[in-house]
Amino acid sequence: MSSRKLRRVRGVRPEIVERLAKHKIVTCKDVLQRNILELLKSTGTSYQEVLEIQQAVSWSIIPKVQTALSLLERSGRQRSFFPTSLEDLDKQLHGGLACGTITEIAGPAGCGKTQFCIMLSVLATLSQDKGGLDASVIYIDTEAAFSATRLVEMASNRYPDVFNSNESLVQLSERIHVYWESTCTSLWDRLQRLEEEVISKGVKLIILDSVASLVRKEFDSRVSRNLNERTALLSKEAAILKYLAETFHIPVVVTNQITTRFVGAGSGAGNSLNGVEALQDVDGADAEPEEEDGSHVTAALGNTWSHAVNTRLIVQYLDDKFRQILISKSPLAPFASFVYTIQAKGIVLEHQNVTGPGWCKTLEYRYLMLGWDKLTFSPSYCSLAFYDLYAPQFSP
Repeated sequence: MSSRKLRRVRGVRPEIVERLAKHKIVTCKDVLQRNILELLKSTGTSYQEVLEIQQAVSWSIIPKVQTALSLLERSGRQRSFFPTSLEDLDKQLHGGLACGTITEIAGPAGCGKTQFCIMLSVLATLSQDKGGLDASVIYIDTEAAFSATRLVEMASNRYPDVFNSNESLVQLSERIHVYWESTCTSLWDRLQRLEEEVISKGVKLIILDSVASLVRKEFDSRVSRNLNERTALLSKEAAILKYLAETFHIPVVVTNQITTRFVGAGSGAGNSLNGVEALQDVDGADAEPEEEDGSHVTAALGNTWSHAVNTRLIVQYLDDKFRQILISKSPLAPFASFVYTIQAKGIVLEHQNVTGPGWCKTLEYRYLMLGWDKLTFSPSYCSLAFYDLYAPQFSP
């Protein structure tokens, strides 16, 4: 990545790095943005060495070409999955969250996205024989939702044999590095510095909670120019997260909010879905859908972002007590559903995996039995993945 520090580039002498730093040239990007004359003045070295520096910097940020065989051998040497401790979910995902990929947890407020992330943070610090990664965690909080008190409570109740003393709880909290970023600019700056922190802190899990919060506050998606800028920023953020996940072979977890999508019959091209055309996409979970337009809710940030994530888990309400996890996107697992509750020890699965005919346990299946024309969507209770997955199959 272009944000890599020059001191980590092979082929650049330490004294040259110091001279460049005095001219505020500290990253590979800084070097590549200067012409040869500027670098000659900054380094005080020969023309030939400046060319060698440029070449070394360029080679250091070029993605390495890999074969399928090398990837297969790497997967055999390194851990492939990070178990979530939710047995049925892990079984469906072939072992847990895939290392080297981005996993998204999307859903409405209060469904347990942050609880899930805190639970994963605890798990990552456990020793490998207990299913953990025995490593540190970087937790980027954009909503000021992280609670150290809840972290301690969850750890004490979920693993009482491990976290049974103040010393063990202190060691746990010291391994979870929490950063609160309140603007898109500060978040971008933080992401650009993550590579060095992953190395220096021994990090094997990165959590971003949430990816949608800041961009939805700072960019109005109804304005075309803002939407383009937002998409560009999200693409750059996704590129960094993917680079970190793949380079260090670690899981990256992000949370996402939901949005109400208004659809209905209309004229236009490129947006139709079995005769149903998207008319407007409004960011904001508080937007009320119009039943006659067949409106529904889905994960926020649009298609560009959805293609950046490898696995998407959607959480939603079933009633006041029970909630549901849906595997709506995965390169390994089929669509599946799990019922859970939030307890003192975190997320707890209450029922077995629900798929196929088991959909009768969900709200949407009962609606489906009444007929497609009676199927309505509510921001509070509808399945975020249901419409996209089943509308093409069942709509007349």
